[in-house]
Amino acid sequence: MSNTAANHFDVAVIGLGPVGSLGALLFAEAGLRVVAIEKDSRCIEALEEIQATFPGRLKLLQGDALSTNASEHLADPVRIIANLPYNIGTELLVRWLTSKTWPSFWQSMTLMFQKEVANRIVASPGSKAYGRLSVMSQWRCDTKIAFNVPATAFTPPPKVESALVHFEALKEPKFPAEVEVLEFVVSKAFNQRRKMLRGALKGYFQNVEEGLLSIGVLPTRRAEDITVQEYCAMSQILIRK
Repeated sequence: MSNTAANHFDVAVIGLGPVGSLGALLFAEAGLRVVAIEKDSRCIEALEEIQATFPGRLKLLQGDALSTNASEHLADPVRIIANLPYNIGTELLVRWLTSKTWPSFWQSMTLMFQKEVANRIVASPGSKAYGRLSVMSQWRCDTKIAFNVPATAFTPPPKVESALVHFEALKEPKFPAEVEVLEFVVSKAFNQRRKMLRGALKGYFQNVEEGLLSIGVLPTRRAEDITVQEYCAMSQILIRK
């Protein structure tokens, strides 16, 4: 546990729900300091009871995770644990991965996603699941699927299976690149992933063919075959229109 002021916390628990509220209880009971972000009013009473039982260990922020800034209540090292609504999970993940400052305010994240999204996060080049989330996640983090979660684990059961993904933030990204430029290159490449790179990128960069060839990337390759290292090199050599 970090030696910080008493009003700072070590764990951000987001999108709790009833099961997450139990998690917040266990973290507080274990002596961790917790910031809990919860929108569901049905869980607030239980969290307030935990707050009263463990004074100073749980900070409750009632609201939407997309618009609630928990970082001001957190101090290094921060661990984010979230069972997010699937309709905002990817957006929040991209926000946390594309922070302009790195290392970010968080040290690790353990997040629940649809299994399909989890597979995309850890996918390797050359696979159909490999995409923007794969590149941006693996550039700054070590990622792994901790375990799969069947639909029967939830009540009512969703129509999809889920998986818990663990992200361990690296002190430095694996390869040099500016985050905004890298994300732009990656997003444009995968927007038309069936096209060759020269076709997918020509509308956005001045020097597609010569730039790619200068770093040893054939313009006839496709987005899903490009490694994280190659995307970082592309972000440094391609000139935007």
